[in-house]
Amino acid sequence: MSVRKKYKKKKQTLSFPKLLLGLLLIGAAFVFSIKSLADPLLKNDTPEASENVTMSHEEFIDKLVPHAQVLQEGYGVLPSIILAQAILESNWGQSSLASQYNNLFGMKSFGNEKKVNLETKEFVNEEWIVIQGDFKVYDSWEQSMDDHTMLFVNGVTWNPQQYEKVLLAKDYKQAAIALQEGGYATDPTYAHKVTEVIETYNLDQYDRR
Repeated sequence: MSVRKKYKKKKQTLSFPKLLLGLLLIGAAFVFSIKSLADPLLKNDTPEASENVTMSHEEFIDKLVPHAQVLQEGYGVLPSIILAQAILESNWGQSSLASQYNNLFGMKSFGNEKKVNLETKEFVNEEWIVIQGDFKVYDSWEQSMDDHTMLFVNGVTWNPQQYEKVLLAKDYKQAAIALQEGGYATDPTYAHKVTEVIETYNLDQYDRR
């Protein structure tokens, strides 16, 4: 009997550490597998968003300038206007609409395209109000810039010439006024804000004359 008791005790002592070690290894493997599955999703879902969180003002401007100048060469829209509007409408690319959905200019959605519904402020009846709006979703900031420029080129359904003066403007001051007159924003001081941003950051240096 004493031998049997001793044998049982020895068996129990040896099996418990092995069982514990096995559980720890299984747990570690489970955590590793979950992390391996989750990480690619986080990285691929919004690759630009994480990069833009720490982007400085200078980096934001430098990122947009090359494509803005391409759009000027192709359609005549001034890069200073593109840059100033992107800064104002997206808060330097940090707004959720810009960082998560690549919409730099607050472009509204009216069709069966990719869209997201978010709160927005509008100036109505001499006061600011918060409303829900459908906004376009883009695959990249460059795609957002293209669509923004094509709004100036093609106008809107009910008025193809609505933003024609923006393209024909001789300088950013005329273009900013044309933006407000065309109804781009409900803010009554929009032209002044666009002009102020351009002059503060010397954005007209990127306009190819």
